Amino acid sequence: MSTKKKPKKAAPNSSAKKAAKKAAPPKPPPKKKTKLIVVAGGAGAMGRITVRDLVETAPANVEIAIADYNLEAAKKLAASFTTRPVRAIGLNIRDVKGAAKALAGAFGVIGAVQHQLNLPLMQACLAAGAHYCDLGGLFHYTRKQLPLHDKFAKAGLLAVLGVGAAPGVVNVLARALADEMDRVHEIHVKVGNIDRTPNRPSSALGTSYSLATILDEANHQAALFTKGQFTFVDPMSGEEEIDFGPPVGVRKPAYTIHSEVATLPLSFKDKGVREVSFRIAFDDTLADRLRFLRALGASGEKPISFKNAKGKIQKVVPRDVLVALAARLPKVEFTGTPDEYEVCRVVVKGTVGGRQVTETMDLHCPGIPAWGFGVDVDTGCPPSILMQMLARGSISARGVLPPELAIPPRPFFKELKKRGMTVVKHKQADRVVGKAA
Repeated sequence: MSTKKKPKKAAPNSSAKKAAKKAAPPKPPPKKKTKLIVVAGGAGAMGRITVRDLVETAPANVEIAIADYNLEAAKKLAASFTTRPVRAIGLNIRDVKGAAKALAGAFGVIGAVQHQLNLPLMQACLAAGAHYCDLGGLFHYTRKQLPLHDKFAKAGLLAVLGVGAAPGVVNVLARALADEMDRVHEIHVKVGNIDRTPNRPSSALGTSYSLATILDEANHQAALFTKGQFTFVDPMSGEEEIDFGPPVGVRKPAYTIHSEVATLPLSFKDKGVREVSFRIAFDDTLADRLRFLRALGASGEKPISFKNAKGKIQKVVPRDVLVALAARLPKVEFTGTPDEYEVCRVVVKGTVGGRQVTETMDLHCPGIPAWGFGVDVDTGCPPSILMQMLARGSISARGVLPPELAIPPRPFFKELKKRGMTVVKHKQADRVVGKAA
């Protein structure tokens, strides 16, 4: 047997290593997994703003789809965007199984639909494995949605209820102020705006929001949380003169039914909150007309009997007739640039270190004229912001939650600022507990 050792292989010299490394093509960076965000009701007034925000601000790995019952309208809107592809999907939310199938593969779904459709849309998202948010449920529907918390949490999904301006931004403003207090006694939300657009045409019941939603706010009993209990008062009552500062000035917001009152008392129960209210100032002319219609009974939802021209007794729901008549009015087209301004104000009273304090935080919104939108952007943009924060991992909460428990204030406010909306905090007064003011 030979005892000679096998010669060792010569190690490649360092220069050869460097040359081989230099010659090899660089590895491409790993592709980010795409995430599909669907705007349900995306062809509607608010949905269009949400879609535009996604198109303008979402990163390249976010795919965008407009889902709407009116597929043709969705296709037309999708085709209007040239900077990135936008899909159109037909969606019948009342068919939960069919809607879940249509939403399959979505990372998140933004509901810009009538509040009556929020619950079936949530159920479709749960079945499809998609995160969810909406623009609010006018108190009663929000309360119906909250019990789905455990199902969403178990599925590892987040559903945020009411992520517009109010509810939405104002809830996060309340959270920002409450976080600085040891105890919270009162939370009051007040909204006022002004439209300075020259030569803007108007219709008999001109409103950018759904007429059905406006009629609900003007006719349904308004929820209040007072002395630690939920109660209801007449709609558009409790009018209060508020100076929102320039350019809005003095407005007279009144109570209407809203989702903030459904969640803020629960979210800050442990801090001792006893009073929560919501007031909004409609356009003066619109407010007068809504009050007139209610006094007349023309916006009522209970059937009434009447004798027709042939002498026969018929039944009709006044509101159905009103909505049908409004739909027959000629559509007012406006192609100019809106000049609007809105202030969403939150006043929180509580204690800090034994001192009673009253602090105020405002959202100032001048609209985004470059996009052709007025102050409705403070409703349409926040759900896009939320879903993008969720997509990049900035929000870890799961379950069914209101904005004040799901959304971290500081990064959210930074995103609002990128869209021209600013948050301003100003302390009103403080005093030592038990001593004269």
